[in-house]
Amino acid sequence: MPRVRSDTVGFVSQREVVYNRLLPYSGRLEVEATELLAEIKANLSRAVLLRELWPGVSFCSRRLFSFLKLYGRRFSKEDHVLFIQLLYELVTLPDLEPHMMQSYASLLIQLLKKKELLSRDDLQLPWRPLYDLYERVVYSKTEHLGLIWFPNSLDHVLKALIKSCRLYFPASSTKEMLDEWRPLLCVFDMVMQKAVSNMELFLPTIMPPEEHSQGFQLWFDELMTLWMSVQNQPSWEGHLVNLFARLANDDIGYVDWTPYIPTIFTRILRSLNLPVGVSQLVAPRYLTNSYDIGHLVLWITALLGGPGNPAQKELTCLFNSTASFYHPSNHGRWQSRLMRLLQRLPASVVRRVHRERHAAPCWITLVPECQRLTDEDLQEFTRSITGAALLAMFSKTGSTDAAYALQNLALLTPELVIPPVLEKTYAAMETLTEPHTLTATLSCMIGMARSLVSPNNHYPEGRGHVLPLLMGSLPGIDPNDFSKCMITFQFIATFTTLVPLADCSSAASQHSDLTEIERNLCFASAEFEDFVLQFLDRCFALIDSSTLEQTRDEMETDTQTHLESLVELGLSSTVSTILTQCSTEIYKMALQKVYNFASSNVFETCVSGRMVADMCRAAAKCHPAESLRLFVPHCCRVIFQITDNEELQSEDELDKELLWNLQLLSEVTRVDGEQLLRYQGDLERILSVCVRLRCKRAYTLACSLLEHTLRSLSLIYPTEYRSTSGGFDTDLPIRDWGRAGDVADLGLCWHVPGQEEENFVFQLLSRLLHPELQRIKSHVSGDQPMSREELLQSLAIVQHCLLGAGSMLPPLDGPHVSDLVSSMVNLGEIKLHIGVDYDDSRENYRESICRTMRLLLHHILEHSEDDTKSLFVIIKIISDLMFFRGTHKKEFDSRWKSFTLVKKSMENRLHGKKQHIRALLIDRVLLQHEMRKLVVEGSAYKVIHQELLCDLLLLSTSTYSQVRSRAQHVLMTALGTFSFSYRDLIPRILQLLSPQHTNGTQQQFKGALYCLVGLHSGPCPPIARDWDCVGEVWPALVRCGLSPSMTSEERSIGGLLDDLTDRIHRQHDTIGIFFTVSESCVEIANHIMQSQNPQPCLEAPSIEELKEGLQRQRIRNVVAARKYEKLVNDLLDCLEDSNLPWKFEQMATDLLALQLREDHPLPPDAVLFFTQSLTHDSICTRKVAISAMAGILKQLKHPRKKVSVKPSDISGIEDPEGVCVGDREGNRWLQYDSSNLPLSEEQWDSQPYVEKTHWGYYLWPREMMIHAASEKPKDELAYEEMSEGEKIIFEYFSDPEFIEQFIEFLSLEDRKGNDSFNPRRYCLFKGLFCNYGDVFLPLLWPHLERLASDPHESSQRCVCEITAGLIRGSKLWSFSKVDGLWQLLCPLIRTALTNVTVETYTDWGTCIATACVRPGPRKLHWLFELLMESPLSGEGGSFRAPGVLLYVLQGGLAQQQWRVSELLHRLLTYLEPKLTQVYKNVRERIGSVLTYIFMIDVALPHTRPTSSPHVAEFLTRVLERLKPLTSEPEIHNHVHEENSQQTDERTQAVKLLKTVLKWLMASAGRTFTTPVQQQLQLLPLLFKIAPVEIDESYDEMKQDARTCLSLMSQGLLYPEHIPLVLAALEEMAGSRSWHARYSVLTYLQIMVFYNLFTLLSVPAEVLRIRKLVMQLLLDEQLEVRDMAGTTLSGLLQCQFFPLDSSLQTQLQTLSQTRLPKARGELASTCVFADLVRRHAGVLGLSACILSSPYDVPDWMPQILMDLSNHLNDPQPIEMTVKKTLSEFRRTHHDNWQEHRQSFTDDQLLVLTDLLVSPCYYA
Repeated sequence: MPRVRSDTVGFVSQREVVYNRLLPYSGRLEVEATELLAEIKANLSRAVLLRELWPGVSFCSRRLFSFLKLYGRRFSKEDHVLFIQLLYELVTLPDLEPHMMQSYASLLIQLLKKKELLSRDDLQLPWRPLYDLYERVVYSKTEHLGLIWFPNSLDHVLKALIKSCRLYFPASSTKEMLDEWRPLLCVFDMVMQKAVSNMELFLPTIMPPEEHSQGFQLWFDELMTLWMSVQNQPSWEGHLVNLFARLANDDIGYVDWTPYIPTIFTRILRSLNLPVGVSQLVAPRYLTNSYDIGHLVLWITALLGGPGNPAQKELTCLFNSTASFYHPSNHGRWQSRLMRLLQRLPASVVRRVHRERHAAPCWITLVPECQRLTDEDLQEFTRSITGAALLAMFSKTGSTDAAYALQNLALLTPELVIPPVLEKTYAAMETLTEPHTLTATLSCMIGMARSLVSPNNHYPEGRGHVLPLLMGSLPGIDPNDFSKCMITFQFIATFTTLVPLADCSSAASQHSDLTEIERNLCFASAEFEDFVLQFLDRCFALIDSSTLEQTRDEMETDTQTHLESLVELGLSSTVSTILTQCSTEIYKMALQKVYNFASSNVFETCVSGRMVADMCRAAAKCHPAESLRLFVPHCCRVIFQITDNEELQSEDELDKELLWNLQLLSEVTRVDGEQLLRYQGDLERILSVCVRLRCKRAYTLACSLLEHTLRSLSLIYPTEYRSTSGGFDTDLPIRDWGRAGDVADLGLCWHVPGQEEENFVFQLLSRLLHPELQRIKSHVSGDQPMSREELLQSLAIVQHCLLGAGSMLPPLDGPHVSDLVSSMVNLGEIKLHIGVDYDDSRENYRESICRTMRLLLHHILEHSEDDTKSLFVIIKIISDLMFFRGTHKKEFDSRWKSFTLVKKSMENRLHGKKQHIRALLIDRVLLQHEMRKLVVEGSAYKVIHQELLCDLLLLSTSTYSQVRSRAQHVLMTALGTFSFSYRDLIPRILQLLSPQHTNGTQQQFKGALYCLVGLHSGPCPPIARDWDCVGEVWPALVRCGLSPSMTSEERSIGGLLDDLTDRIHRQHDTIGIFFTVSESCVEIANHIMQSQNPQPCLEAPSIEELKEGLQRQRIRNVVAARKYEKLVNDLLDCLEDSNLPWKFEQMATDLLALQLREDHPLPPDAVLFFTQSLTHDSICTRKVAISAMAGILKQLKHPRKKVSVKPSDISGIEDPEGVCVGDREGNRWLQYDSSNLPLSEEQWDSQPYVEKTHWGYYLWPREMMIHAASEKPKDELAYEEMSEGEKIIFEYFSDPEFIEQFIEFLSLEDRKGNDSFNPRRYCLFKGLFCNYGDVFLPLLWPHLERLASDPHESSQRCVCEITAGLIRGSKLWSFSKVDGLWQLLCPLIRTALTNVTVETYTDWGTCIATACVRPGPRKLHWLFELLMESPLSGEGGSFRAPGVLLYVLQGGLAQQQWRVSELLHRLLTYLEPKLTQVYKNVRERIGSVLTYIFMIDVALPHTRPTSSPHVAEFLTRVLERLKPLTSEPEIHNHVHEENSQQTDERTQAVKLLKTVLKWLMASAGRTFTTPVQQQLQLLPLLFKIAPVEIDESYDEMKQDARTCLSLMSQGLLYPEHIPLVLAALEEMAGSRSWHARYSVLTYLQIMVFYNLFTLLSVPAEVLRIRKLVMQLLLDEQLEVRDMAGTTLSGLLQCQFFPLDSSLQTQLQTLSQTRLPKARGELASTCVFADLVRRHAGVLGLSACILSSPYDVPDWMPQILMDLSNHLNDPQPIEMTVKKTLSEFRRTHHDNWQEHRQSFTDDQLLVLTDLLVSPCYYA
């Protein structure tokens, strides 16, 4: 990418948009861009210096955004850095309005986008301001209380911003970040998620190698060992994986991943959640926390290559083991992840190869030589993934993914990928029965087209396939199958874009230097002519079958269907591509053919006519001169002949021939304008006659002829799109196949209108437009009234003239509307040059149309408002008057979209550097030109616009809904375009809603409401953030409830209002009040002011101006606060009006609640209103009031003093060096210690309390702040010291009647059966007790006691909410108060818990858990001791819900995590004897509690053994009690015994086992590490119990055992555990129970698949598994043998061990075991043993067959033959063989044509015989 010449502009540009240089007026752009940049620099820095964030800085930053879009980064490096620094300072301003933050962040992301432009030496950004900002937004403490509202997408934008910035964090930042987040790494805490996701977001990974020691080396080992040792995919593991993937990708070759590769791939395979084994139970967590495919792909890509390429072996294995899942017949919820993996992996490898071989050198460290991917590596990679891609090609959902994968593989290794796809394509072209295979293969070929056609050294023979493919695809143009038609058109268009269709067969004799392949190509190219003519014939046939008469009944309308319009589009673009690419000779023949077809038939103008006309247009575009010579004289002759007749003028229906020729002419004229000048006279004559014809169809066609002629003459556009510049008549065209266009040398030919064309345009306008405007004027004045049809005809002519000549008519101009907004910065509009110099001497038609249309509009509205058709046209004309300069935004957007689609399907990502085809580049230049016409944001709002907008407002509130909605649409576009115009229009809209506006109609009212809805739509409407507007709109909305139009209560108006308030709610972000600009911003702005090249175009502000700026900032902040208060008071005034309908009252309350803020207290009147509303009659109002109250109490909270403490001072122990995690001496003082509880005042005050549970577990934070205990809290707030708001709340809550009513409302049911603990209410009470101490307790207490003894759901819930609020609110009370509180609370909680029911126990759980979240465990010792009394007690009526107390206790303890080890020990000791519970739900509860008890016992790196209970010791004790069961061979159920009161050991053991199973099931997904050794001791027992088949009727214990086995087999194994597991399995395989032996196999299948790569890394164990399966294959029990066969086939399919000759020989020997001849002798044992051996061999062979379900390896034919010899063996062998053969037939049937090639003829005979033989059906 060449840099700009620095002499002309005076600086080296960073990187500009190259396409600007190719525009015909590029000379003027240099100056324009430099001037614009100077202006932006001046205004931006001025705005900052004058402290004007709004509108100044916002406006200028938008301007900079447009600059980037138009010119790219066309500024010097110094400017680039200054812009970034300024915006970085602005984004991180402390009290910035959230929306501004978002817009600055988006701009900053744009500026940082191209990271190669700025190195780390050029730019450094501090990380902490950004982190503080992120913390403030994402983990906001007040957002949930409604005190601040952020835009929805702000989180995403901030994350994207951090990703762009982390590159530039200084080298020291890694260490600072780790110091900040390491203390949070406590695996049991929610905060772990935050710590790890912060690391993933912030840690920089792109650094020069010499800084690695300050970078990833500080954390890599620590986090890697953590990841390796954690199991069960906790939610934060995904972030860790993303971080590693990014590290691997950024530092290829600098991190040694080899030791971790097996683990990485095992975990990748596990995270795909594939179903394995016969009866699969997936633990639910795997479905939620699976890894992000995008990052997995990055990681895999980065691991490839290097010495030995170890990762490739694993990748091959990964795709082999998942290949069958890609087959089209398999689908499930895992499919989308697999498809994404397949789609993205090749693309990612292409990116890596691009980076290693083709990327322009920049400052980022290169990949070291030894690590780069070699060609062999790429071939290996392609081989491993092609199989899956070829299978996925035909899947119902993933064929596009497969096509994308193949496209990228073809870039890497065309010689391996293209041939198999070609083979399938040829096959698909030959079959007629399977159209879907044709669409799938063609779409794959389209992606590979470029790799096939380009002359590359790897796959030179590919180019020979182009012609056969093109010829073979022609039958796809089939009128009966639209989708096939479309894909065929796309296919042909793609290939012909890349290949010049020129016959160079003669070149072979003239050139001596041709290679063999080139010679063949030359000879083959003679077929091109044939192809083009056949193609046209096919198209004609298609058109003949699509005439209107054939495709419609008489009744239907004469418009096109959607499908037809698609085919028409496909047809015209394909014809256009083909004819563009033809050589002159072929073109002339084709043109003649098209002309003959068009001129010799007459088509109806709706369906087929449009298609033919489109074809003719395509033909005419390529060579206008030749084609116009044929078409224009012919059409003109016919038209003149017919129209010479006078009577025609007034006829309503005209001859088809006339219509057809008009249609043909109107399309053919859409070509290079210069060529039309020859036919000037004819065209003008036809137009002047035909636009006045009376027949509607005729004058419409004439109008489009007029528009097309004008457009061809007046627009700027490229005139040719061939694939090489110049023609194809040059030297060898075959050498240009697939050549990329060169941006530097495109050879563009532009059409730029010359003087003659301009004259012709204005001549047509004066001849056709002028008389129409006169006619309309005389209609308005009443001199010559017209009928409605005539008026419509006149308007049509005006509209088409405007559309045709719009680009030559200067935009509307005039004086500006002043005083909309005051600013000290220039807010003028950008004037862009678009290649037209307007001629002032000519009449300005835009203005005259504008004047006439306004006259006509008012005339119609006054006299004939029901003439809606004319109004529709007028609205369109007004819209075009304001915006149209040659392009419509909608068309531009759809073209931009299709451009990106084509680019994506044909780009060469491997080489990059804009190597697109020439036609695509030309298109992009044209789009750049059109984009310049459309940049209209920030246009100045002029008086003429104001007039038009007022007219539109009139139309938007007129009588007919269709007129209203069209006008509203245009009005909204205009308000978005003209700066600040909404401030002018809103008062006008609101006036129509005001109750004083009595003479308004309901339609006006509705229209005005719709306008407001429109203003609030769109992503971020400015109206929602402007104090003046919000202050007017919100009260007006509430007041409109009093309007007379509202009384008629129409349903639609109610719905509209709901929609409007809903939008206001959704889009409400907090609007800023206090705006300040920091000194560092000002400093950077000064630098920008002083910078050179280009120098800012304005002087720096004077000292007076600076002073005025500061003054204005101060005033603005005061005024904003006043406006805020006024808005609140206005809403309150509305609410006081007694006539206001309830709906509006509700709306006002909602809007008022949105106005809570953290930076400004709510005015006291509003506090009063919300306090009173707590006891309002309406439940909706009460709900809003409760939420608002919680926020208000947070506002009123007084800050408490915090002090910093050093942990080592408290414990007296310094922490050891290095990382030491978990329970240690140094954090013992945080633990709950019943011998040292704060039972007296001085103990209470002297002990430090740490609230955050994670502190001290991993590391201590750098600075630990805790609430000061020494400072005596002022218990009572004296009434005199209270603020206004506090007094109001105090008075109401001191009033017994208010409290009684409030509690009564709180204890009502809302939705029966659906109510649950309400956090809003809890926040309310927490705030009350936190702010006011225990003042209100005496009043509340009697109510609480009453509710606690009432077992009803709603009463209990109410107690829960208040209790939780009390406990949390009393956090900082003095000891005496707290002690008093607990003396009351303990009995209350006891009472409540005895009344607890099944419906309410979850609420109590939530209550206690909420209460225990923050305070240190010692502060709550009363509660814990109360709950620990007897958690499983049966006394006191808790029979209603046994196990409830346990649930509640579990909620409390789980919150305290590792700090209550003593309580956990006590609980375990209490529970152990009680494990033999009878009730199922109690057992489940105990299982869950045990999981929590042992949760803390983790085997993580650097972690000390915990002081909490250990699993190992517990299991040893349990196994001891299970002895009676382990000694038995089979365990049957003893249901009858359970009911009798026997307590013998065996029954107790069965009961115990049931509870233990519940515990194993509960902990399978929750714990962080699994104690494998301990679980293995339980395995034998489980294998004995677990049933083989799935049956619902089994009792609970068997079902559970089965689930446990399934969950355990999915567990993650470490190399050191594998021998232990296998030993246990081997032991079980020798068991007497065949059920156990069978279960060993099912366990093994799942275990191997879920730990595939870990097992493969230990070859010795692989052999053990193979031996084990072979042993079970010889089992005496038939079911076990069958299962062993299935297992063997699965292991072979995963390539777990190879199918080598030794295995084959072993199986064949077994299968050839001799059996005695006579049937009768089979009874004896030795014979039975032989039968088993023979059956085992046959099973093994069939396992081999079934292990390759979708292909035929070389060994398969022979094994199939061997199997067929066993068809007459005794049962069960015969059965096995039949099943195998039928399965083989089912899986290979789809591709049998391909597969049969692998067999010899004799084998095929035998096979055909077998598969269709009678035995198959027997």
